[in-house]
Amino acid sequence: MFAAIAGSYDLNNRVHSLGRDQAWRKFAVKAAAVRAGERVLDVACGTGDLTQAFADSPAESVVGLDFTHEMLLVAQQKRRTHKAGGKVTYLEGDAMRLPFADASFDVVSIAFGIRNVSEPMKALREFFRVLRPGGRVVILEFERPRFPIARWLNDFYCARIMPITATAIARDTSGAYKYLPASVSTFMDRAKMASALAEAGFTDIKQRGLTLGICVCSWARKA
Repeated sequence: MFAAIAGSYDLNNRVHSLGRDQAWRKFAVKAAAVRAGERVLDVACGTGDLTQAFADSPAESVVGLDFTHEMLLVAQQKRRTHKAGGKVTYLEGDAMRLPFADASFDVVSIAFGIRNVSEPMKALREFFRVLRPGGRVVILEFERPRFPIARWLNDFYCARIMPITATAIARDTSGAYKYLPASVSTFMDRAKMASALAEAGFTDIKQRGLTLGICVCSWARKA
């Protein structure tokens, strides 16, 4: 499914977030508080937008990992023209079985990917495992807004408009843009995400709703 939409993924993200997706990623990088010399792992990196945003931080190196080969091909193309692309390495891999030793990274991020993992708790435990003591995890994920009018407008847009326009832009026959908005309503909300992070071992959990609560950034620390 993600292979089918890789070529138009960035365009659809910009169009259907009204350009806010880049601001959400910038907030995630800020929340991670990356320091000079640190290593970052961006899981489910897709076409590499968040990976590149971390490359622009003081991080020493950034690894982008994704399950979909076609997404990584787009990310690799973008890396070649990115000014900090020399910091970035891309790998194919599974969020539930990260191919890294314990305590390998200072920051682990995942943007709009945790709800597509078949066992999110398994992935969160893997994030904890590969983080060094004092390391941070940062998660961006969609949520239905809490404010009733915003929630109604968002639900209408995601159920009636976006699947049609996104499918047309992508010329998609896989059903990706019917699945993706529907998956938001069935995935854990911010309270359940906070509980899951605590269960995985993380402390100092913080969360912030962005753009009327359409997107939520959760970040936490490995003690």
